[in-house]
Amino acid sequence: MRVKEVRVIDSEGNQLGVIPTKEAQKIAEEKELDLVMISPNANPPVCRVMDLGKYIYEQAKKEKEAKKKQKVTTLKEIRCSLTIEENDIAIKAKNARKFLLDGDKVKITVRFKGREAQLG
Repeated sequence: MRVKEVRVIDSEGNQLGVIPTKEAQKIAEEKELDLVMISPNANPPVCRVMDLGKYIYEQAKKEKEAKKKQKVTTLKEIRCSLTIEENDIAIKAKNARKFLLDGDKVKITVRFKGREAQLG
């Protein structure tokens, strides 16, 4: 670390205050832990006395959990023709509503057969 002083938080989460970097490194060595810079942009930078391997593992676990919670939205397509019956359109509307409630996008396509394209 290239800074002279850092704000130190111990392994239990208690603030030890702003102390010289060398002294903070000695505290970490005495506890057989690492001095990890948490917030380098703060003035003075914030460091924490912790097990670096455990910290990296926890961060990876959090990222994996966040990725798992993100739902991938898919596009569902509902096709119908111009001469669709009332009951059929009710079923397709029910399916579209279900897809939307699940968080998916719905694309409704009306297909024309034969001369329907000229009439439609």
